[in-house]
Amino acid sequence: MADDKPPLQSEKVDYEVGNSQLVGDDELRREFKPRQVFMFSIACAIGTGLVIGSGGALAKGGPGSLLISYLAVGAAVFFVMTGLGEMAAYLPMSKGFGGYATRLVDPAFGFATGWNYFLKYCIATPTNLTAAGLVIQYWRPDLNVAIWVAVFGSVVIIINLLHVGKFGETEFWLGVIKVAVMTAMIIICLVSALGGAPNKTRTGFAYWQNPGAFASYLFPDSALGRFLGWWACMSQACFPFTGTEVVGMTFGETPNPRKNIPRAVKQTFWRITCFYIIGVLVLGMAVPYDNERLLGAVKAKTSAAASPFVVAAVIAGIPVFADIINACLLVFTLSAASTDIYCASRSIYGLAKDGQAPKLFAKVLSSGSPVWAIAISACFVLLAFMNASQSSGTVFQYFVSLVTIFAVLNWLAIAVSHISFRRALKAQGVDLQSLPYVASFQPYGSYYALFISVLIIIFSGYDAFVPTFSPSTFVLKYLGTVIFIFNVGLWKALKRSRRVKALEVDLVTGRREFELHESAAEAQWGSGIWKRALAKFRR
Repeated sequence: MADDKPPLQSEKVDYEVGNSQLVGDDELRREFKPRQVFMFSIACAIGTGLVIGSGGALAKGGPGSLLISYLAVGAAVFFVMTGLGEMAAYLPMSKGFGGYATRLVDPAFGFATGWNYFLKYCIATPTNLTAAGLVIQYWRPDLNVAIWVAVFGSVVIIINLLHVGKFGETEFWLGVIKVAVMTAMIIICLVSALGGAPNKTRTGFAYWQNPGAFASYLFPDSALGRFLGWWACMSQACFPFTGTEVVGMTFGETPNPRKNIPRAVKQTFWRITCFYIIGVLVLGMAVPYDNERLLGAVKAKTSAAASPFVVAAVIAGIPVFADIINACLLVFTLSAASTDIYCASRSIYGLAKDGQAPKLFAKVLSSGSPVWAIAISACFVLLAFMNASQSSGTVFQYFVSLVTIFAVLNWLAIAVSHISFRRALKAQGVDLQSLPYVASFQPYGSYYALFISVLIIIFSGYDAFVPTFSPSTFVLKYLGTVIFIFNVGLWKALKRSRRVKALEVDLVTGRREFELHESAAEAQWGSGIWKRALAKFRR
């Protein structure tokens, strides 16, 4: 079979001059507003992983391990996003992360990346719907979670079928709520630690001294136990960060990508710092890792009872806060489930555009929604009905394990794609100053992100061997990696694809079309100003 090299000819794309949207057949519409992309980039970083999952990490590793692990993983994710920003601003594409992997690395690598991202969000959808059902069970434990899965699943599917602009507006306001709630929780923890809460107890960093900054996990009171506690935090930290790269999926529907993409990417630093780093720092100040409420909440696994921020509020003497946070968590989970279907549909849309999935999934309605891609993505909502016969908490943990590994593999794929992008620029003599956006500390940052990703992929399943071997844990922790490697081998066997050499990387297709489009739009905008001024003068 012929080599599966990326095409060097220009893609057939028509542009409507003066309008930022793509109007070619089966093309996504660039109708996300800058404020929607901005809020999308912030809100996607806030989910159940941060609000709930951080409690388990605090109990296992202590506040010191929690902060260090969030700093390490946060830095890796930041470099993943800045690398993606460089590629997306220079080569705007609507094919998702798999499109860059196909074009810059190897079509087989792109095939595996695209399907990995699709599977990640297909699994994330029932994960968040299960969490939404468990949130409701906090008030109505007598009702089966499957009821709420059906109700909320229908809602998020309908939201995704809306016009892309309306979808963006819906996510914008849900994001505003998420940001407000997360900010309130951080402030409450800080005020509590400084003695401003009803209990009038000023803790400061006292919990870092007693019971201590580093907890022992699996092996009590030992250096090995403290190391495993830190590594448990590293593994857990990946799940809260899994939504950070989601904003990259909006780049195919963002107007003026060379201006708005760098702006959205630069916000990554501030959202990681404000919500993740400061969040876990004040959490460690307000809640000791050996608190009985925290340990009991970790066993609960989901709902407001499992949130360490709620535990902090109860310790501070604000018990009613649990009901408020539980209601807010419902917004968190529904927004996340809606975003999951969006990302899954855009991923398989990109695969179809690259010929790596049936062309049917590249069909787009006049509203800008890839209807068949949304339909296949929505089918995975049915997985959430596993709760009807299994423990909801158990099913939730199964999904979390799979989602985490799929997410880290995505970071690895983006880092490898960016490294190849930089090599291609150097080999083809492209001056970095000609890029719309040049990230700091790159490409070294991508090498760091690649190192952290590989480390976590290899050793994330350590708890499958300690203290005794657990076959189910082993499968859940390594199934995603096996699927990824299998997909790479499958595409190479079917298409005989080969790695794209640096001198062969296509750095032209799409870029020139956007330059012509932006120039024409600016020219029409300028002429419009003169026309309006002349009409005003005549009046």
